[in-house]
Amino acid sequence: MVPTTSNVRDTLEELIEEESSSLGEDNHERTLLRNVLGLRDITAWDVMVPRADIAAIDVKTPIPELVSEMVKLAHSRLPVYRNNLDEALGMVHIKDVLAHSNSSTKTALSDLIREVLFVSPTIRALDLLQEMRMTRRHLALVVDEFGGIDGLITIEDLVEEIVGEIIDEHDVEETTKILNQPDGSAIANARATIENLEDIYGPILSVEEKDEADTIAGLIFFLTGRIAKRGEVIGHNSGLEFEILEADPRRLKTVRILRPRVEDNAGT
Repeated sequence: MVPTTSNVRDTLEELIEEESSSLGEDNHERTLLRNVLGLRDITAWDVMVPRADIAAIDVKTPIPELVSEMVKLAHSRLPVYRNNLDEALGMVHIKDVLAHSNSSTKTALSDLIREVLFVSPTIRALDLLQEMRMTRRHLALVVDEFGGIDGLITIEDLVEEIVGEIIDEHDVEETTKILNQPDGSAIANARATIENLEDIYGPILSVEEKDEADTIAGLIFFLTGRIAKRGEVIGHNSGLEFEILEADPRRLKTVRILRPRVEDNAGT
């Protein structure tokens, strides 16, 4: 009997689990193997940046303005559209932009557009990674049944599903940010540290919480026992509430921190 792909995969998963005790719980190789196998169960929908969070540029944008926008966003690639995102034309790469930004020949953004992949939300992440590698197109737009754009995926998003979050210089700067808002709330990267949180809100965590969590994301996981979903509001004993603004099935990304309402603490 010739073993099927699913049988081979099941056998590999069993071997990985059997070796857990000898390899140790934090074994990096075992984690990578498990994550690679897990890519077969993850779809583009699970990994994509949702439409509401996509940064894109209109094809009519002048090159100098495009350069400023890419610097501000710290993105090396941006989708290009005509009129609206559903009329996506492709993407522009910072290398092409910089190569023509000081050229004596006037260059239009339309001259710099590269092709992207248009994929179904149900395509498996592993298949998409393979397609990106073969076509050398490292950005994909997720398209719904009516041709509208649902989300965006880069090759970095897929690699992170295997090796974990890839933090570059820009990410490090963003990690520490907890930005106060005019309404009294704050917007925070979920990787912001507990130390940063308590610098702003005081010593609000219990000893157990500090032992279990190093980041806001870790604290929320400790409180819920799972990865919270976008739109959920998680309460803390201090009175703070954490509203999940951005998340995927593997991790939290952005949260809104809400202070206790005055009436909640007022006596009657």
